[in-house]
Amino acid sequence: MHKTAAQMVAEARARIDEVETVDAIALAEDPEVVIVDLRDVRERAKGFIPGSVHAPRGMIEFWVDPQSPYHKPVFAQDGKTYLFHCASGWRSALTVATLQDMGFPAAHLRDGFTDWVARGGPVEMPED
Repeated sequence: MHKTAAQMVAEARARIDEVETVDAIALAEDPEVVIVDLRDVRERAKGFIPGSVHAPRGMIEFWVDPQSPYHKPVFAQDGKTYLFHCASGWRSALTVATLQDMGFPAAHLRDGFTDWVARGGPVEMPED
């Protein structure tokens, strides 16, 4: 192996915008911020940030790209700030680095949903 996943995350973090959890909690109700949850459906079923958009990691590049047949309009909102998160900040760091390479400005929640919960951020449970 030429590069480990941890090395890739470190390289991504060195060049992307990272938001600390306490700052993200303060942004959660800002209508100009779109919080995007990259976790898989099993993770999200255990709770999520209220108002967050679910975008599975495996589809995000296609959902963001306006020329893709899979494009989602939520990613075409002018003037919005996009904040991506996963459980611990690794997947979101890699995602945001990729999206920035595509020309899509975004940031990520540095320590992920796990830290969000630990710091008392609001959590919503899915309806049964």
